[in-house]
Formats: sequence, C-alpha cells, structure tokens
Amino acid sequence: MRGIPKPPRTKPPKPRPIDPAEVVPPDEWFPRRGWAPFPFQQETWAAYRAGASGLVHASTGTGKTYAAYFGPLLEAVSEPPAVAPPPVRVLWVTPLRALSADTALALEAPLRPLGLNWDVGTRTGDTPAAARARQQKRLPTVLVTTPESLSLLLTYPDAREKFAGLRCVVCDEWHELFGSKRGVLTELALARLRTFCPHLRTWGLSATLGNLGDALAALVGGDPTSQDGREPAEGSSLQTDRGRVIRGHVPKPITIDAVLPPRVERFPWAGHLGLSLLPQVLAAIEEGKTALLFTNTRGQCEQWYQALLDARPEWAGQVALHHGSLDRKARDWVEDGLRAGTLRCVVCTSTLDLGVDFAPVERVLQVGSPKGVARLLQRAGRSGHRPGETSRVTCVPTHAFELVEVSAARAAAAEGRIEGRFPIDKPLDVLTQHCVGSALAGGFRADELLTEVRTAHAYRALSDAEWEWVLDFVTRGGEALKAYPDYRRVEVRDGVYGVPDAKVARRHRQSVGVITSEAAVLVRFLRGAKLGTVDESFAARLKAGDRFTFAGRTLEFVKLYEMTVWVRLAKTDADTKLRWSGSRLPLSGELSAAVRAKLDEAARGLFADAEMQAVRPVLEVQARWSRVPAAGEVLAERLNTRDGHHLFLYPFEGRLVNEGVAALLAYRLSRRRPQTFTLACNDYGLELVSSDPLDLGADALKELLAPDRLTDDVLASLNAAELAKRQFREVARVAGLVNPGLPHAGRTAKQLQASSGLFYDVFREHDPSNLLLWQARREVLDRQFEVTRLRAALDRIAAGRIVMTDPPRPTPFAFPLLVERMRAAVSSETLADRVRKLAASLERKAGPE
Repeated sequence: MRGIPKPPRTKPPKPRPIDPAEVVPPDEWFPRRGWAPFPFQQETWAAYRAGASGLVHASTGTGKTYAAYFGPLLEAVSEPPAVAPPPVRVLWVTPLRALSADTALALEAPLRPLGLNWDVGTRTGDTPAAARARQQKRLPTVLVTTPESLSLLLTYPDAREKFAGLRCVVCDEWHELFGSKRGVLTELALARLRTFCPHLRTWGLSATLGNLGDALAALVGGDPTSQDGREPAEGSSLQTDRGRVIRGHVPKPITIDAVLPPRVERFPWAGHLGLSLLPQVLAAIEEGKTALLFTNTRGQCEQWYQALLDARPEWAGQVALHHGSLDRKARDWVEDGLRAGTLRCVVCTSTLDLGVDFAPVERVLQVGSPKGVARLLQRAGRSGHRPGETSRVTCVPTHAFELVEVSAARAAAAEGRIEGRFPIDKPLDVLTQHCVGSALAGGFRADELLTEVRTAHAYRALSDAEWEWVLDFVTRGGEALKAYPDYRRVEVRDGVYGVPDAKVARRHRQSVGVITSEAAVLVRFLRGAKLGTVDESFAARLKAGDRFTFAGRTLEFVKLYEMTVWVRLAKTDADTKLRWSGSRLPLSGELSAAVRAKLDEAARGLFADAEMQAVRPVLEVQARWSRVPAAGEVLAERLNTRDGHHLFLYPFEGRLVNEGVAALLAYRLSRRRPQTFTLACNDYGLELVSSDPLDLGADALKELLAPDRLTDDVLASLNAAELAKRQFREVARVAGLVNPGLPHAGRTAKQLQASSGLFYDVFREHDPSNLLLWQARREVLDRQFEVTRLRAALDRIAAGRIVMTDPPRPTPFAFPLLVERMRAAVSSETLADRVRKLAASLERKAGPE
C-alpha cells in the first residue's frame, strides 16, 4: 500500500523593506494583475468607507476576499504611512484552521505594492508557541484566526488594549458558521469587540446561502430582513438599520453532470454502483491536470484513494488523500501540492470544500449524492476558480436513485433554490462559557455584560430570568451544585464578576470552544511516526493482528496504549473496515423538494435529461407495480411477505425526518393496541414491519400522521431521557461542567459520558428546572429528527393526498429499505450475496426492459 509522501516544509523568507519604486496607486493594482474590479467589489469598498457593515454574497472564485479586504486597505492608503507595522486593524475569522495559511498569503499580496507597512499573521490551534509569545506583546496588523482562538484571546485581561485599534472584522465563509454553536460563539466575540471599538465594521463573506437576511442579522445584529421582508435579488443589495447585503452578479457558468452507468439495475440499493464506475472516473481525471474527487465520508475517501492507486500504480505520489482525521503535516503537504499544481488528483472530504485559491484544479468529481444544493455548488466552485470561468462538477452515483438527485440538484441550482441556515436561539451552554471568559478578562458588571450580550442576535430575546440563572450557575453552580466549591467558578466583589482562581482560569482556557465530537485516539507507528486519529469506539473493538486501511496504508493493529493505537504496516489486505461516527448526511430540504418535483415529472411521463432517461427503467417498473407519486401525493405501499406485514411510506424528506415519521407512526399505532415493529429508513422513505396485520387505509394513515401534539408524541416515541442524557455530554462540556483536559491526556469518551451523565441525573433529581436540561432536550429534537422540517413534512402530508397501493412484490422504492433492514440481520451469507439473490428474483418478475 502506498501512503502520502511528506517532504519537509520550508520556512517563508523574511520580509524585505518596501522599495518606493514598487508602490503603485490603488486603482492600478487590479489591472496589473490582469483583473478589473467588479461592481459588487466597488460597492463594498464604498460601503466600508461610509462606515457600514454587511454581508457579501457572490459565487466562489469571483473576488469576495478582496471585496472585503480592500475597504480597510484603501482607508489606510489615504492616511500617513506607518513607520512600523501598526497593531491589529483587520481581524479575519475563518472557519477552518486549514484555510489560515492560504488566507494569509492572499491578504499579504497587495500590501507591498500599495506601500503599506503592515504585517500578516495567523492565530489558530496550529500556531507555534514562539509565534504565540510574540503575539502576546503585539498582534499583527492583519490577524487570521478561528472562532475558538479569537474567543481565547478575549479571555485575557489586556484584550481591550490589544484590540483598541481594530477597525474591521471579516467573517469568511460565514455560511459555515451561521446556524451553529460556532457561529453563536463568533456572535458573542463580535459583541465584545464592538464594546471595545464602537465604530467597528463587520463584514461576512458567503457563496452558498439561502436566507441572507437572517445571516446578516446574526453577523451584525438587528432585524433579520428589510422592512418588506424580501431577500435581495442577485446583483442588488438589501439595507437594514445595522448593515446591508451586497449580492455580486458575475457571470459564472456552472456545469453539473453525472457519470452514467452502462446499465441501471431496476432494483437499486445504496452502494451497489460505487467503484464499478472507476473506469469512467479515471477517464475524467485524465482529462485535466488536477482533479478533486469529493466523497461524503472518510471511509469512502480511503476506499477510493486506494482504488485509484490499484488501477494506476504509476500515479503513486501524484494522487493524494485529504480528510480531517489525517495528521496535520500530511494535509499540509497535500494543500501545498494543490497550490503548486503537482498533484494529479486529491481524494477528499468536506475538508477541501472551502479554500482561497486552488487555481490548478480543472475537474471536480462528487462520489455519491452531495445531499444538498449548496454543498454541490460549493464543491463545483473549486474548479474554474476564476471570474468568468466555467465551474464543472461531475457526480458519480453510488445507486440508481442518485441520478434523480443529480437531475434535481441541477434544476434547483438553476432556479437559485439554495438551502438556508437557521439561527440557533439562546444556547445557554455557550453563554455560560462566554460569561466565565468575560470574568477572566478583567471582570464584568452584570448589567453591562447583559446589554452587550443582547446585541448578539442569538440572545436578542434573552430574558432577565434566564440571565439571572446563568449568573447563578457560574457563581454557585446552580441549585444542585451550590454546596461544592469547585463549581463556583466566578466570584462577585463590589458588583464585579471575576475569576480569582488560577486553576479555574487554566482549565477554562484549555477548553474554550464548542466543537465536540466522538473522542479520537492517535494512530502511530511503533517507530513513532503519526498518521492521524480514529474514533475511540473503533479503536476499542480492535484486537491484536486486526488489519485496517488508514491514511492510504494497510495497517496491522498491535496495541492500544495511553490513548494511542500502535500499528505496523500489514503484509496482507485489510480484514476490518474503518468507520467513523457522524458520517451520514441527510438529504436537505431544498434537494428533497427538487427530487419530489422530478418524480412528479416522471409520473407525467417527462424524462427531460440524461440522468432521468437513465433511471427511467427503474421508475417505469415502480409505476407498473405501484405508483410514482405526483405533486401533492405521498405514496404508501402495503405488502405481506414471510417476514411479516409491511407498510412502506415515501415522504422523500431526508433520512432524519423519515426516522421521525417512522418513530411517530409506530408510537401512535402501538397506542391503539400493543404491537411490535421493526423500522428501516433512508432518505426517501420508511418501512414498518410487524408480525400482526397492519389494517390501514389512506384515511387512517393520514389521521395517524396529523401534526397535532407532535413534540410530545415524538419525545414519547423514543427513549427521550436516554438521548437527552447523551446530548447533555456536549452541553456539559461547552458549559464547563466536564473538562476533557489536554489532547491525548487519557480521558475516554466513556469517562466523559459517565461524568456528564452523573450531572444529568443530579440535575433531574435535585434541580429539574435547570435550563441546561431543557436545552439538551431541545437539541435532541433538532438533531435527531430535524423537528422543524418534520412538522413541515406532516403539514404537507395533511394538506395533500396519501395514495395507498398493494403491490404484488417489493417495488424499486421498497427494495433499498429491505436492504437497509437486511444489514442488521445475522446470516452466513454476505449482504451483497443476499441482495443479489433478491434483486435477481425481482428482475425475473419485472420482465425484459
């Protein structure tokens, strides 16, 4: 097995003094690089000079970076030249540490030509200790950082002094932060910086976002939309009391197509195509100099990387692997190779969705459905990353129905129907963390900090009672923990809240941030070289001698010791499949609606493009045996087999929503009479199987799916207490109740879960009104079932018509759900063999194509 070479990285050369002969007027810098400023860039510069804040929304590769950056530069050029680099004036917040180096290079490029004696630096978790020490004395004029590192900087007592000269904050890739706890963390940091610098201007950059008014409000505060509630059209702007949205209209053609399999099986199941399309993928890669092959999971990424090298061994060293579990040095080497154009293909996950400039990339391929329109457009934008150039993404379906998704995504993109991100309302765990950090930074007065916090959009409706609860929680630990001194993290003296305990200060700064995930353990060769990390749950199942593929190598497990998986190179193929948690993406709301529209066309006999023509035989069998749902219809199928009585329902709403519908339906049926169900779900539908007959007609089914009492019934339909207890682990970590300690310090996921579980039980018994319990339950509903979308789906079903059919055998729609249920069954046959037998039987009954 061939891994990724890791040549040493060279240090950047020291800057030399600016030669006056090199300096050019600002209006000549763009033409000298062969560019001409776009109207949206000029509008942004004028808005900045007028003191405005706002959000720039434009396609990838059309110049958003310089739209936001040249406002501060033009302002500085008009001022007397600085003898030495001034303290921080521009703060650039990026969602990924991996973007910081590229961003810093792009921001440094215009400085010398414009005669600006500024320095550019980065502050992330990867920043060396020596650079951090220098930044303790003076922050660079332009600082590129992440939300977590910014929040950490704001916990120091000299933060107000350090940021006193700050004039502009730019939040890059705002769509990646907005609608998440990291976005809320950023909102609180911005609120603090605006207190330090009342005339601070804030600008966000985004390429793929639907609800721009909400995104603007989260960025700058204020009302989410203009007075008439409209979003701005492309090429126009939206003005609110606090800021504006500027939409760039730059011709940016995007081509979305698919690799069409030579033959489409009429009974598809997830993953059955996949690597069978490898020859077509190789041909697409060979069309250009450099390609990105996106996958949706890290396991799929490893699989395709190895398949490419097995098919083209001469590409060793020219094909690379990039995902979030690889060692930082390996990812740096890949990113350098992309910039230099020395790599033929990089197989990657979402870690390369974002980036400043991957100019050499000529082809982008997407393995499997992107599951969202915005994600597909973002990835398409990695190719043709220049204004006016065509961006192209080619989708590689892993099963036949993904051809419908490709066609639907193309239609939705053409109509501008892109997913929105919805703001999180009052996450009190993040606010608790912010209060402790503010107490560390020289202390605060309660009324002053409350006024500041309410300027953050997420906390605009924070009540006095909720604020008093947060203050009580950080000072006493709340009602349940008031007897334990360890949870009195903040003390009040003369009305000032502070942190006098150095141990509390150190522990808080170690755990600043809201990123929580499955505990990861290091993977390392016995001789010491690091490869990356894997989930602790996977590592715990390994036995000596087990072989698995990781970082492009087949590894043999030796031992798990001190939170490290020690390995050696294996001499034979892998026998264990590496899996990571949290890797299944659900179909987005916009793409779900577009898929339903494509099915409506098929129901009317319209197959308008190559993808729909390719999947036509599948849909024709579906129509002949049952039905293809038209607009306003939801299809239900009843079927009896030796496994039991089946009910299939196809809302086409995405996996999480369909799981919610299944749980709700099973719960309401069981309330009528005791009954046991087996459930299976995918992005398109759900299956209920019972040994007892399911005597349901369309009207009865519609009644069972009524949206009344949705929240209560959903919570009752699952083990809500256990799920909330698990979700509380994240809430407790962010709120500072449990501390994972330093990286690789040895605290396992089980230990963290046990600690947070103890708090959960104590709060339930002795402090049932604890607001963190309420937050954990709310997050379960949002994450487990996307409850807002679930309610909208039930409203749609209630307003439409359920069509009930009784097919003679499993239909193409039902087949993937049968396979999903087979995965959990124990058998001496492989899953693939069992699926092939069932599919062959159904193919014979379907007759010739």
